[in-house]
Amino acid sequence: MKRFLELTRNIYPDLVKVFYTNLQFNGDSLVSHVKGVGMVITKDVWTAVTGLKFSGARINKGNLGVVEEFNKMQFYKNCLKNPLSKVRNFSVGGLKLDERLIALIVSWIITPWWSNHSTLSKEDLLLIYCIMNKVKINWIHTIKDHMQKSIRLSDFHYPYAILISKFLHYFEEELDEIIKPSSEINSESLSKMGFTKIGGRWVSKDGDQAGPSGTNDGDEPEATTTQEEHAAETHEAGPSDGYMGELC
Repeated sequence: MKRFLELTRNIYPDLVKVFYTNLQFNGDSLVSHVKGVGMVITKDVWTAVTGLKFSGARINKGNLGVVEEFNKMQFYKNCLKNPLSKVRNFSVGGLKLDERLIALIVSWIITPWWSNHSTLSKEDLLLIYCIMNKVKINWIHTIKDHMQKSIRLSDFHYPYAILISKFLHYFEEELDEIIKPSSEINSESLSKMGFTKIGGRWVSKDGDQAGPSGTNDGDEPEATTTQEEHAAETHEAGPSDGYMGELC
């Protein structure tokens, strides 16, 4: 997964749109064609481009019971800076640092949505749980399923544009109209999330203690975005330490 998260490449918005327009799901493969070039993205192609392998638990919205020991409420409370906080919703605002960074990566990069990033879904929480507990996930299945769900939306925003651009390059597609992605999870993003760097480590500005209200707030991490925000999310983000290493 580390290699997938660190994918970098110029993106090609018009070609990405053509790829999705012609996209079909054939068993475990993606099938599309762009400018007359046929593309059958098999398990071997996924591995060659991203390093991911088609193995592990198949997690998607319709199959959330695959990890039997997962309890949404119990796990969420364990992720909070103050586990005794009253839970009104599954907000990212009260999460500890590692958990909040993983939540950011899940909701912005692995299974990106374009609204309501302040609240985690059960699927988000299950993915975070698996990462932190070293449960092997079939990431290819998760990404393919998210692609399939995304193209059904009325406000479809073409996820994984860098990944698709890498596939286009793999199949030696003629590429043009370059946009260089520049967003990343950086020091500014972490500062906006309420963390500060002390002694080479990022810590909560309140010492990982809950605020005076004793409740779980609903603030949302802000991410640096650019003009291609509606064409793609960027993958120039890497784990730091702690549980983040489990993404590898």
